[in-house]
Amino acid sequence: MTVHAFVDESGRAGSYLLCATIVEPAHLSLTRRALQSLLLRGARELHFKKEKEPRRRMLIDRMAALPVTVRLYSGSCAPKTEEAARQRCLALLTQDLLGLQAHRLVLDSRDHRDAHDRQTLQQALGTRPSKTELTYEHVDSTAEPLLWISDAVAWCTGAGGDWRRRANPLVTNRFEV
Repeated sequence: MTVHAFVDESGRAGSYLLCATIVEPAHLSLTRRALQSLLLRGARELHFKKEKEPRRRMLIDRMAALPVTVRLYSGSCAPKTEEAARQRCLALLTQDLLGLQAHRLVLDSRDHRDAHDRQTLQQALGTRPSKTELTYEHVDSTAEPLLWISDAVAWCTGAGGDWRRRANPLVTNRFEV
């Protein structure tokens, strides 16, 4: 069965984390609707860093009940090497997605820095893009609710402690580069 992956990141003191939410096609619409129902009046997205603590707890608990899994890709880095760490994580993520026979990869857009991702993806896919059927795109998180899960799990993982414990039911795999 093919899957779709939705990726966001978190950088914290010497480490970089890419978080991929994996969703089977049959669950895409249901999961998007469930996430949109969590928006506050007038809000266009859930951004975990901006939420108040009690709401964060409620949000991650609700996300943990959704039919998704999460895969984490991390690497250590110095502040000026975050981009290199991201690209190493992205290359590993791409190989992992090929093994899962993923059909679609959606990354949270970082505007002009998206070009770095495209270059890494082209290198990782090599001459195989048409054989893998893996398509990829960058979108703004206001346009794709499934990115909100990756944002939340990445934040919780980076925060550690009880936050990491709350996100752990979603996490099925962890990879280091």
